Amino acid sequence: MQRFRDKIVIVTGGGGGIGSAIARRLSSEGGTVVVTDSNGESANVVADDILASGGRAMALQADIAMASECRRLVGDVLARHNRIDILVNNAGLMRRGNIMAISEDDWEITMAVNITAMFHLCRAVIPGMITQGGGAIVNTASQWGLHPAPNHIAYNVSKAAVASFTQNLGRDYAPHKIRVNGVCPGEVHTPMLEAGVKRAGRTMADLDGLVPFGRVGKPEEIAALVAFLASDEAPYMCGSLVEITGAQAVA
Repeated sequence: MQRFRDKIVIVTGGGGGIGSAIARRLSSEGGTVVVTDSNGESANVVADDILASGGRAMALQADIAMASECRRLVGDVLARHNRIDILVNNAGLMRRGNIMAISEDDWEITMAVNITAMFHLCRAVIPGMITQGGGAIVNTASQWGLHPAPNHIAYNVSKAAVASFTQNLGRDYAPHKIRVNGVCPGEVHTPMLEAGVKRAGRTMADLDGLVPFGRVGKPEEIAALVAFLASDEAPYMCGSLVEITGAQAVA
């Protein structure tokens, strides 16, 4: 499939487990992917892998916790390509703890990366999408934004905000043919998840056993859903939140 031929795509958090899978999937279907991450080395590795496999990609380091960096990122992409067809707001971080356990800094950086960055990136991207007659925005929310898990208040609240942001943006810009949708993953096998499981003294097998499907999700499975939502095969989906959990309830 070449659903993204001639499309310019930005993937934030593109150096991470889910983000890199999204970047590779959209590139494999013909997209020119801008891999952006606060870790420039990770972004470069993903972009180089895509180029080595015959795809089109470039890496841009950006700390999207800063509004100025969000605007610079979009400006740099527009200067190079003159358009942005797809924005995947995937970057995110997790600070664990209840309200008494997390610090003010934990709260503020979680909100800055997980939701406020989306505000600034979408404000920078949408005018161009209106001018070109449409576009697609896919936001990574979380199952926990819809059904909060215990002792993750900052993460849960930020992802609930992403869900509401997605629905609001979809409603406001559907008349401009800008489709805004969100994916809400459950547990996904990434390096971040492995580290958390190890820290809790558990194993991946323990986590797999909690999922009715028999295992946690794979980054490539999230990427496949993002690709569908970003593609012309989902022309009437706008303002939707799609859970992808293997039927797992929140622990």
